[in-house]
Amino acid sequence: MRNFDYMTPTRLIFGEGVIAKLPEVMKPFGKKILMTYGGGSIKRIGLYDKVKELLSDFEIYELADIQPNPKYDPSVLDGVRMCKENDIDVILSVGGGSVLDCSKAIATGAKYDGDPWDLISYKAFATDSVPIVDIITLAATGSEYDCGGVISRTETNDKIGYMDPHNFPVVSFLDPVYTFTVPKNQTAAGCADAMNHIMEQYFCEDSTILNDGFMEAGLKSLMINTVKCIENPEDYTARAEMMLTCTYGCNGIFSLGNSPTGWPCHGIEHALSAYYDITHGVGLAIITPRWMKHILNEKTLPRFVKYGVNVFGIDASLPEMEIAEKAIDATYKFFESIDIPMHLKEVGIDESRIVEMANHIAVNEHLDRAYAPLSEADLVEILTASL
Repeated sequence: MRNFDYMTPTRLIFGEGVIAKLPEVMKPFGKKILMTYGGGSIKRIGLYDKVKELLSDFEIYELADIQPNPKYDPSVLDGVRMCKENDIDVILSVGGGSVLDCSKAIATGAKYDGDPWDLISYKAFATDSVPIVDIITLAATGSEYDCGGVISRTETNDKIGYMDPHNFPVVSFLDPVYTFTVPKNQTAAGCADAMNHIMEQYFCEDSTILNDGFMEAGLKSLMINTVKCIENPEDYTARAEMMLTCTYGCNGIFSLGNSPTGWPCHGIEHALSAYYDITHGVGLAIITPRWMKHILNEKTLPRFVKYGVNVFGIDASLPEMEIAEKAIDATYKFFESIDIPMHLKEVGIDESRIVEMANHIAVNEHLDRAYAPLSEADLVEILTASL
């Protein structure tokens, strides 16, 4: 078991109607709020009006239209400018993980004198940030309980995942009711994203019985409850468990003491959505079974066997390689069963930029140091197999 240094300072306020506490939560931070959000969904479900009503005594500035795969320009830069020009006291992120990731970049950028991209690309490190409170409306990324974020810079085809302890939200509001209206395709993509967060930690060299049990239960919870949410979008119990599993999935608690893994599927998918702006969870679902098949060998076989037996209930008496292959097939079939497109060509990606993307991944993601090291040639094979 490896050494670790762990802290999660975020306060979680979970359950139906909990945003009634919003005024008392926001009050200690000050009067000036930058409210960040995406498209029109929070207005359609009445959340926008509810927030404005609850915070009528505050001075609210708004940054709208934050996109999935949030963009450095204009969203991050606009938010940093607004914070600095209006002396913002606190950011209120209302929406999904993309809005919150963008808000995190804004929060540290607003307290930095240079180019905020320096912080995102680790050329410099934050010393302060604007506090962040969030209201999550999509179960997926787990950004509400971690210090990470992912930002895209369109002109350079960069999509960078970065972490900074200043970027933990101080408070996260999690009301499963606000996920009732999430479309089926987004519910499925959110499940794929969260499952991959867990699998990226599960497939490692050194693990523990405790951590494996956490992660195996998390994967089963996501698969069972996602199906229930798709069949009945207003199933509160299923939405609630799915939301909480997503929240736990990416803040490191599932892998304390485990060896690092390199998060290879995320490294590969970041290039796909940077180049083609596809849905992150969909890209992960397409890549993951192909990555699994590519890295299956004598070294990785025991992990696949444990995954197959404990997550999918595959007969443990079967030959180990057969269990592993069935586990990979079951992963593919689950994503397919919730109507995720399982080929890159279905989401508009052909072979024309495969080599270019593989080189970009190899240079920027350092997957030669992953649990199962990947060369540039390996990346070409995985991407080609995913077409």
